[in-house]
Amino acid sequence: MSNTQIATPRQELLYMVVLSAVVLTMPLWLQPFGAAYPDLMQKFMIFGIFAIGYNILFGLTGYLSFGHAAFLGVGSYTAVWSFKLLSMNVVPAIIFATLLAGLFAWLIGFVSLRRSGIYFSILTLAFAQMSYNLAYSVLTPITNGETGLQLNQADPRVIDRMAGIEATSGLPNTNLFGLEGTGYTGFYICAIILIVAFFISMRIFHSPFGMKLRAIKSNQTRMSYTGYNTRPYLLTAFIISGMYAGLAGSLLAMTDPLAGAERMQWTASGEVVLMTIFGGAGTLIGPLLGTGIIKYLENIFSAFNDSVLHNMFSFLPDWLNDILTAIISPFVGEGWQLLLGIVFMLIVIFLPGGLMEGYGKISRMIRDRRQKPADDGSSDTQHSTGEV
Repeated sequence: MSNTQIATPRQELLYMVVLSAVVLTMPLWLQPFGAAYPDLMQKFMIFGIFAIGYNILFGLTGYLSFGHAAFLGVGSYTAVWSFKLLSMNVVPAIIFATLLAGLFAWLIGFVSLRRSGIYFSILTLAFAQMSYNLAYSVLTPITNGETGLQLNQADPRVIDRMAGIEATSGLPNTNLFGLEGTGYTGFYICAIILIVAFFISMRIFHSPFGMKLRAIKSNQTRMSYTGYNTRPYLLTAFIISGMYAGLAGSLLAMTDPLAGAERMQWTASGEVVLMTIFGGAGTLIGPLLGTGIIKYLENIFSAFNDSVLHNMFSFLPDWLNDILTAIISPFVGEGWQLLLGIVFMLIVIFLPGGLMEGYGKISRMIRDRRQKPADDGSSDTQHSTGEV
């Protein structure tokens, strides 16, 4: 589906059915890849939500933000405070985290969107670093500094106590009305939220509002000349994108009730930029695809070491085994980001539109090859008819 096409309800329904089937059956089809364990699949879902939201800003408007980690961190801190003060139920945590991240996005967007291009990117990066430093060293009564905000057994949790939920001997677990927020149950909670988040994103993409955002990306100056004030549209997209990041942050806190300042570092912002560009900015599926591949590389290839490589090449002669291990070793384990950098560089050089552009080129190539014999047959028929 082209980015500029208006999808029919039937096409949108097909999108949702396929996505839901793929997401909900992940524990089955990820088994051969060694990635079917809950913690990794939760990361696929959570960072997928993060990338979907970022794509609403960057993919539709072209505004490149390096500050979205700030909203991710705000969502995590808010969720942990909700677990400490109100309830271990994730619903209040998700609601407050999403709203507070949206408010924070409004404040940052109101200032940053006064500039565009590289100046906008630098402003968002500056705000993200300010947020990180505030969380790390200034607002320690709220964030607990470098130690991170954690749960304690003595936390009030007033809603839980009012509901008659007694404190246990250990730290309580997050839950959704009794369903645990960890393990496979936690994965399916995150998966359902991802499906809802994708549906909202799809409706934004195909709405008049989404068309206006594309027009801003195409030519903001010309749109201003037609009488549109583009700033309210940009600010709205920035706020929605920030709320998605806050939602992802609250789900991170659900799976691991610890909020630290490292979630607000600029590297986390850079990671979501990589995910979006890698899969295909401005497409619906691209950010999810980029998230899956990058998180797979991170969690699978970072676990490789020399002994694993030697075992992989054990069927080869020892001298060849040693050579291959020496060549590949710098690109796995702690050096997995070297492999990611090479792959990303190749994508940017040969497929600037990301993996979805590659999919589109292959689809067109197959379609053209199928149509070519038919065209040749029709031309032969016309030629023979002309001779008769």
